[in-house]
Amino acid sequence: MTGAGYLMKRLFMAALVLLSVTVLTFGASRLIPSDPAALFAGPRPTAEQLAQARETLGLDRPIAQQYIVFMGDALHGDFGLSLRTHQPILRDILQNLPATLELVIAAMLIAVAIGIPAGVVASARPGGAFDQITRVLAITAASFPAFWLAMLLQLLFFTKLGWLPLSGRLSNDVSLLSPITAITGFNTLDALITGNVSALRDSLLHLVLPAVTLGLYPLGLVMRMTRASMGEVMTERYITTARAMGIPSSQILFRNALKNALGPTLTVLGLTFAFSLTGAVLVEVIFDWPGLGMYVTNAILALDFPVIMAVTLLGTVVYVLINLAVDLAQAAIDPRISLNG
Repeated sequence: MTGAGYLMKRLFMAALVLLSVTVLTFGASRLIPSDPAALFAGPRPTAEQLAQARETLGLDRPIAQQYIVFMGDALHGDFGLSLRTHQPILRDILQNLPATLELVIAAMLIAVAIGIPAGVVASARPGGAFDQITRVLAITAASFPAFWLAMLLQLLFFTKLGWLPLSGRLSNDVSLLSPITAITGFNTLDALITGNVSALRDSLLHLVLPAVTLGLYPLGLVMRMTRASMGEVMTERYITTARAMGIPSSQILFRNALKNALGPTLTVLGLTFAFSLTGAVLVEVIFDWPGLGMYVTNAILALDFPVIMAVTLLGTVVYVLINLAVDLAQAAIDPRISLNG
């Protein structure tokens, strides 16, 4: 199968996944007993206000027509109005997404910076002391409950030691005295661009605990996957030949073997990134991090179904696109992989 044929097949499967997810989510939102019009109209609405709200939200149409209209608008980037904020949902998502992206990227950097080197070094001496330690750490990291770790870190580094802030993205005094000029929505990057040193330091301190909490699970997966992949690659003939030629072990590990062992690790990183983007709800709630997770949590508590639909669709699109990108990246990195579906 050609690369174009493989891409078309994957896009067709992605469309089926998106269709299935939207149908199930839309159907579930209509089965739960609630009145979106009453929420949208506000407290103690009159009959006229309720009728106007149903017309505005399109609830006066048949369910099938509502779904068709929703999908048609969504394809044009219009997810409707939030029942809780009365703002366009896309605007709300774009306002909250940078905070979540900053947190997720920081967590992934921690996983990559520690997990990949640790997995590579552990593979150099299978069964050795460092290999055994990384196995235990990887299993512990991947199985540790995020909410428990978050509270332990808060108890240790805020309550006991006082080294790091408890929650939020920025301290109140820094917000008042050295406010960040919003450019990208990433506090650390915006503070760096504008040369706001005090805000940069404060933003990094606020980022540490939630990023470590969110990054622990992918760290364990990356460490284990890198170690397993390297173990297979290290038995290949070209590695044996490189050793016989007297090439330094560090060069064999990090230049020759790692390149061919990165494929499974890339898959784990891609899918974990997509999961963290929409699954960081507990971490954001515990650390009062004003991102997409907090936005969805408030939407769920208020039964704001248009928001839930929009974020579910966004998460599915991210999963599908990242999965496709990882497959293409694997084929580009490892010539042994062909786009044959």
